[in-house]
Amino acid sequence: MSVWLVTGGSRGIGRAVADRVAAAGETVASFSRSAWIQPPAHPGQVLQVKADVTDADSIRHGVDTALEAFGAIDVVVNCAGVHRGGRIGSLDRSSWDDVVGTNLTGAFEVCRAVVPLLRAGSAIVNVGAVVGLRGFPGDVAYGSAKAGLGGLTRVLAVELAPRGIRVNLVIPGFVDTDMTAELSPRARARIIETIPAGRTGTPEEIAEVIDAMARATYMTGATVPVDGGLLATLGGAR
Repeated sequence: MSVWLVTGGSRGIGRAVADRVAAAGETVASFSRSAWIQPPAHPGQVLQVKADVTDADSIRHGVDTALEAFGAIDVVVNCAGVHRGGRIGSLDRSSWDDVVGTNLTGAFEVCRAVVPLLRAGSAIVNVGAVVGLRGFPGDVAYGSAKAGLGGLTRVLAVELAPRGIRVNLVIPGFVDTDMTAELSPRARARIIETIPAGRTGTPEEIAEVIDAMARATYMTGATVPVDGGLLATLGGAR
């Protein structure tokens, strides 16, 4: 069985990944700044590690905790993220730093701490966003960070392929999480109108694809949308 390290593991997509692989008998080190609101369904398989991906020392401590508990790390899922909306003229620098520091630099620091420990056959799955590939007004920080995560994925895929380590990017569409729950009903309805599938996704549906990508032995440097067809549209209309 594999050992998974999942950042942002206390809620949303990260929590769904942890629950899914734990149910399959894998062991999981779940990194998060906050405790799980509900305990894991398989507590013997999941180690909750308090770690802040914006703090390199906290990451290293978390990795050491995972190694002490499980002895190895085989799969890394960079799912930790925050969102601060704002256009270029209104977004303040602290919000920019928070978003980029968590979504992009945090993934970089996790990879930097873990890559030396990974063996051939290991995998890294980064969690991007549609806005990283397609511009949305008011998402200057989040879109920039997620676009950067795509670049990080491709570079690491090339760098680590000789060691037998695979690095891929999943692109969730509009998914029901705490982050998207902040949207107004009107904004939510307008977004759903642009999705060919006509509905939002669930964290469990994204976790299903992350799980498959982590196990795909000849996939690396790939970008896989899981968005109900959103990126397949050109003008955004159904």
